[in-house]
Amino acid sequence: ALGMESRLVGADTTSIYPPSARQLPRVGYQRALSAEGLLSLAPGLILASGDAGPPAVVGQVRRAGVRWVTVNSAHTPDAPVEKLLTVGTALGRAELAATRIREYETEWARTRAIVAAQASRPRAIFVMAHGGPTLNLAGRDTAADAMLTLAGCDNALDFKGFKTISTETLLAAAPEVIVTTTQSIAGFGGIPSLLARPGLADSPAARMRRVIDFDALFLLGFGPRTPQAVLQLAQRARRAA
Repeated sequence: ALGMESRLVGADTTSIYPPSARQLPRVGYQRALSAEGLLSLAPGLILASGDAGPPAVVGQVRRAGVRWVTVNSAHTPDAPVEKLLTVGTALGRAELAATRIREYETEWARTRAIVAAQASRPRAIFVMAHGGPTLNLAGRDTAADAMLTLAGCDNALDFKGFKTISTETLLAAAPEVIVTTTQSIAGFGGIPSLLARPGLADSPAARMRRVIDFDALFLLGFGPRTPQAVLQLAQRARRAA
């Protein structure tokens, strides 16, 4: 968003946008980094989420003299503003960041007005299965729940974090729409396999094949594309329901 991607010398495995990021050397998963892998790229600055680690590696990299800046990873409409400001300041481009922040705030105000004008509130669940066929469902205090709320949907599940739940609990949730990621669809082996899972198969969403999917980073990243992600989720959920 700041036009500074040419400064990047590496990325973790979850950093797949923009497309040019896929060509960068990989340093592993953000929660399981190694100091050797990071330092081998001779970075002068590391931008990381609060989840990046483990802490011992962060400390080792800092002791090696590399500047480490933690970027806010909150799941709110203000998070992209904070991220732009943090990254822009770290790169010496605070004025450019301020311009992009104004553009973002205009985009977000437009999206918020469109969502607020929509009367219906689809009853939805979010399912993730990037690592295989297990149903991981999103409750409160998750990026998925925040996106559902911002898009004017009601999360049909009332617990905290991601959980696997019983078939009976899932049946009782009776979702009208199933929201998931493109990566999860691949992990399940396709939409038919997902809809055949116990607890989902008899839900209103499965009977009407109401499944909508998005790229995980686009939907859950809470970056500058958040207004577009919220708007698309709101519109697609209502069309599905």
